Amino acid sequence: MVFALVSYRVRASGVAGCVAAAAGFAILKGRSESKASGFMAAPITPHVNLGDDAEDMRHRMEGLILRTQTDFCNALSKIDGKEFRVDRWERPNDGGGGISCVLQDGKVFEKAGVNVSVVRGTLPPAAVKQMRARGHAELKEGESLPFFACGVSSVIHPRNPFVPTLHFNYRYFEVISDNRRIWWFGGGTDLTPYYLNEDDAKHFHSTLEKACRPHNPSFYQRFKKTCDDYFFIEFRGERRGIGGIFFDDMDQPSANACYKFVDSCAKSVIPSYMPIVKRHYRDPYTDHHRRWQLLRRGRYVEFNLVYDRGTKFGFNTPGARIESILMSLPLEARWEYMHEPTPNSPEGKMMAVLKKPRQWV
Repeated sequence: MVFALVSYRVRASGVAGCVAAAAGFAILKGRSESKASGFMAAPITPHVNLGDDAEDMRHRMEGLILRTQTDFCNALSKIDGKEFRVDRWERPNDGGGGISCVLQDGKVFEKAGVNVSVVRGTLPPAAVKQMRARGHAELKEGESLPFFACGVSSVIHPRNPFVPTLHFNYRYFEVISDNRRIWWFGGGTDLTPYYLNEDDAKHFHSTLEKACRPHNPSFYQRFKKTCDDYFFIEFRGERRGIGGIFFDDMDQPSANACYKFVDSCAKSVIPSYMPIVKRHYRDPYTDHHRRWQLLRRGRYVEFNLVYDRGTKFGFNTPGARIESILMSLPLEARWEYMHEPTPNSPEGKMMAVLKKPRQWV
C-alpha cells in the first residue's frame, strides 16, 4: 500500500569551484597532469616513491589509493562512454589535498564519484572525543592533536534501477599523542541493490570472501557482520543495502600485514561490481521501478547524513572540502509519506532482506 500524501525530490548539483574557493582551497589542474603521473592527476605528495616498496606507510597508502582511483575511473568511463571531471585541490598551509573525480549525467551512471584525499593538520577536541568514544582511549582527551589521513572513497549511483549502488572506502590514519604515533587502517565495500538478484548478491559477496580468505579465514564473516551492523538505519529498522565487508581501527598483526589486506580488498572492487553492471545496465525498466529506486536513495541519504562516521568526521575537520564530503549524495532522491511496499512484491522481497540480513557465501 502506498500513501503518497507527501512527497518531494531533491537535486544536488556540483559547484565544486565556488565551495572550494569559499573554504580557501586552490583548485589546480586536473586530467592534464595525469599523463606524467599515470594517475587521474598529479600525486598530492610530490617527488617521493609511492610504490608498494616505499618505506613510509604514508607514501605506500597514497600510491594504493591513487592506483585504485585510476583503475576504477577507467573501468567506469569505459562502459559509460563519458570522462570524469577531475579536480585536484590543495588545503592551505601545507595541509595536503586531494583529487575529486565525478562523472555526472552519464549514459550508465547518473552520478559516480571516486575521491582520494591526503590530508594532515590538527584534530580539534571534538574529533578526538569521537575517536575516543569508539575505543581509542590512548588519545589525549580535551586537546588538539596532529594527524595524517589518506583514503579513497567512492559512491556509484547508476541510472538503471536494476543496477545496484556501490560504495567503497579504504583509508589509513595516524595521530600523534604524547609523542607517540598511533596508526590504524579501515575500510570496506558494500552493495545497495534496489531489486534483489540472488546471483548478483552471491557473486558480490563471494568476490569479497576470496579477497579476505588468504589473510585470515575469519575476516569475511567478521567484517560482514560488522558491515550489516554499521549500515543500519536505526529509526527505520532496516539496513541500507545487502552489505559486504566493513572494518575499522585495524592495527594488528603489523602495519605491513594490514596494508596487504587493504590492497587485496581494494583490488576486489572492480571484479565484484563491474560484471553486475554489465549484466543489467541495459535491462528495461518502468516509471514504477524508477520511483522505487528514488525512494531507496532517500534512505541512502538518511544514513549518510545521520549516521555515517566519515561524514561526521569531515564536518568536524577544520577546512574540510564540503563538495568532496557530500559527493556520496545522489542527484535525485524521493521521500513519500507512509510508503510501504506490498509484502510479496519485488520491492517487498527486497525490504525483507534489508530488515533481516542473509548469508550469501
